[in-house]
Amino acid sequence: MTEITPGPAAFHLLSGAVGRLLAAVDGLDDPGVRAPSRLPGWTRAHVLSHLAAQAPALERLLAWARTGVRTEQYAGREARDAEIEAGARLPATELAARVRTSAAHWQRTVETLPDAAWDAVVVPFTGEVCTARRILVIRLRELTLHLVDLDVGHEVADIPPAARDIVLDDVLGHYARAAGVPSFIVRDADGVELARFGDGTRVVSGTRADLLAWCSGRGTGDALDAPDGLPALPPWI
Repeated sequence: MTEITPGPAAFHLLSGAVGRLLAAVDGLDDPGVRAPSRLPGWTRAHVLSHLAAQAPALERLLAWARTGVRTEQYAGREARDAEIEAGARLPATELAARVRTSAAHWQRTVETLPDAAWDAVVVPFTGEVCTARRILVIRLRELTLHLVDLDVGHEVADIPPAARDIVLDDVLGHYARAAGVPSFIVRDADGVELARFGDGTRVVSGTRADLLAWCSGRGTGDALDAPDGLPALPPWI
């Protein structure tokens, strides 16, 4: 299970991801946010509303880590979905302000979290049992991949290498725990083995950006080298 060690380097990765998101958001007007995103059934406003609401939701998990008092990320799926829908109806300027304010508050929270809290065990909405360190990965993953989903000119190949490698490791880790994943080996363009599923010999290789795009459902995998064909992966979360 991928984690990030809290500290200046990790916080810089997160603030950089937020900066790229905000630069994209600032260029969107009302028609722009109502346009479809790359996620089925979601407009760009839905993506932005989700990211704005996710920051305080993850902070609730960090409050749990800090105080020891169980605090759920969301009250439930219906409450989560309703919050996203409500936010998606906001004007572009108000939605951008919500994204910016929640991101700034999140950044202050993680940078001031007591050292002991990072090792506390929490349970995110997905049900995984993890330490607070993993919350940093979840936020970084959502910021980077959902910027691609906004369909405003950012691609997986544009994700900075340090962030890309963390997110790729996280996505591959998800498939290591998932049911129904066929046997295959993942190697990067330099031949470094990144993951092995089952005991098969089928190999999928390529650049780390192309691998991330494919296994996160944000690319067809056409650029990958797969002599025996690409395996059929279960849907990404």
